[in-house]
Amino acid sequence: MATYFAYARVSTPRQGEKGVSLHEQRAAIERYAAIHSLEISSWFEEQQSASQTGRPQFLQMLQLLRKGAAQGVIIHKIDRSVRNLQDWVDVEKLADAGVEVRFANENVDLKTVGGRLSADIQAVIASHYSRNLREEVKKGLYGRLKQGYYPFRAPIGYLDQGSAKTKVVDPMRGPLIEKAFTLYRSGIYSLPHLAETLHTAGLLNLNGGTVSVNGLATILKNPFYVGLIRIYKTGELYKGNHDPLVSTEVFEDVQDILAGKRVDRMANQVRLFSRIVRCGSCGYSLIAERQKGHVYYRCHDRAFKNPPKCPTTCVREEYLEDAVLTALRSVELNAEEVELAKAFLERIQQETETNRVATENALRLQADQLQTRVAKLTDFLIDGTVDKGVFEEKRKALFLEQAKITELLQGNSRGMATAQTKLAKTVELAKSASMLYRRAFLAEKRRLLKILLSNLTIVGKTVEITLAPPYRTIAAREKSEDGRPYRGTCRTWEHIIKQLLTYFEKQANPVN
Repeated sequence: MATYFAYARVSTPRQGEKGVSLHEQRAAIERYAAIHSLEISSWFEEQQSASQTGRPQFLQMLQLLRKGAAQGVIIHKIDRSVRNLQDWVDVEKLADAGVEVRFANENVDLKTVGGRLSADIQAVIASHYSRNLREEVKKGLYGRLKQGYYPFRAPIGYLDQGSAKTKVVDPMRGPLIEKAFTLYRSGIYSLPHLAETLHTAGLLNLNGGTVSVNGLATILKNPFYVGLIRIYKTGELYKGNHDPLVSTEVFEDVQDILAGKRVDRMANQVRLFSRIVRCGSCGYSLIAERQKGHVYYRCHDRAFKNPPKCPTTCVREEYLEDAVLTALRSVELNAEEVELAKAFLERIQQETETNRVATENALRLQADQLQTRVAKLTDFLIDGTVDKGVFEEKRKALFLEQAKITELLQGNSRGMATAQTKLAKTVELAKSASMLYRRAFLAEKRRLLKILLSNLTIVGKTVEITLAPPYRTIAAREKSEDGRPYRGTCRTWEHIIKQLLTYFEKQANPVN
């Protein structure tokens, strides 16, 4: 009895339609073999689409048939063997070489001209069906993308809500992804160091494992976190409906660092006060050294310094931190002061409502103009005026501009001008400056030091701290006899708030 191979295929592991599942195909092939007295020596089963070439089981079977390992092959139907014409050519070559190719559910004889024509037509129809299905799926996906929905699995930091629904921020992973951008933007974290830090903080990938260095780089390059959807295969960008986790400013800074466009000094081991604390004699940064389990900061003698040799300066990091915390406690506000500041800001917000509406209208006009430019750019691509590469580059730039305007609209809708926003942030930070500092990561502590201090120097063993101007103003407010902020000075405190607002307005408009 002649031996035959048997081949069965489904497109996906979940495919189980009647007459198409592997079980149904196997049963039909076995019935056919029994009726025609054919012996099946080997089974080749696959769970993979036939629209593309390269199926491993199919290729292995063809190779064995060319070597004469079996007299022929029994396949359920033509569309189970191929859905692309290149694979069909390989099947026909087998038939031309004398290998018997039989189909259990189709009365097709490849040895006759009529049978070959009938089979060719069915192969073309199967190939067309696959191409058409692929186009319909792509059409549906692009329809979702144009509506702002991401039709694939949510990236780390977001959660799926179901088909045609906006991804929502993951309350567990979302803040850690935001922290990843903030820490990397600081310039003091390498990717391996950042991956280790985030793993310690509890960040896991979608499979519950550790986020690799390459995986972290992919996260940091993904514009999804700024509110845009990018299709990696084509490079196309779409505006998403989901809430962004980071601002465009932070995202672009991170891209510059990844691309090597920023020259931030990235040390293997950055200490808390590195390049922040300076020598009061020569003005140079103190060098951090670890000895006997403690970090010390001291000034090194160098010929290029003026003076070349400084008085002995060597201060332990813990001593420096205690001095900083003492300074930060001097700016902390009591509950009454916080409430007065909030009331003042609310009053200012109401007074500037007219300007807010005007600004919002102007921003919306800009957004409409950008949308018009995107539409015109698409027309230029269709007309052939611009090529695909220029189109994608310019559309990306326009989408980033739209994202920035969206951010401005969101910020403006809260009714806060730049100076008022800075004032609100200053009050919020001053409310619990020392506590925020104590709980922060290393990079966040360094960021807070740069915000809160304008000078940190050491002369001998003496630590001299100068707070940044707004916090210096707050620290200098009237105190009670025991040194705590004086209660009951509403008029004085409101005067200080006005001073701070004036300071921030001058910063925002230096010409005025």
